[in-house]
Amino acid sequence: MNEIVTCIWFDHDQASKAAAFYAETFPNSQVTRVNKAPGDFPGGKEGSELTVEFTVLGRKFVGLNGGPIFKPNEAVSFMVVTENQEETDRYWNAIIKNGGSASECGWCKDRWGFSWQITPRLLLDLTTSSDPDKAKRGFKAMMTMKKIDIAALEAAIGK
Repeated sequence: MNEIVTCIWFDHDQASKAAAFYAETFPNSQVTRVNKAPGDFPGGKEGSELTVEFTVLGRKFVGLNGGPIFKPNEAVSFMVVTENQEETDRYWNAIIKNGGSASECGWCKDRWGFSWQITPRLLLDLTTSSDPDKAKRGFKAMMTMKKIDIAALEAAIGK
């Protein structure tokens, strides 16, 4: 059986902190294992934390404490599809209030620089609607938002 696990590169000693935050923020998430380096490596010593295995919303990840060489950017983001405004607010606010920053159209960054799209299912339904007018109005409303406001989306389509 093939398996794909996303590896996320962190600065030294940050993978456990990020994994713990993700596990407390999202359901069906946990830190499953911390692995120590079996030998010295660039920027680290034998016995230091090298990788952290964790799940977010049931998906497997490995956090690598690789150092400051590589930085995250918006080319890769994590989209969390939400079912209601309460869920949208909870995830968005947790990321922002933990040292993150807001961006446009439902995007935000966590304190480690990783981009998240906190996306209500309604937004996806609207912007991919077979009704071009509905898709256009939903898209236009989204373009005015930072955190997505479901009531404003509904108002934009006359719901």
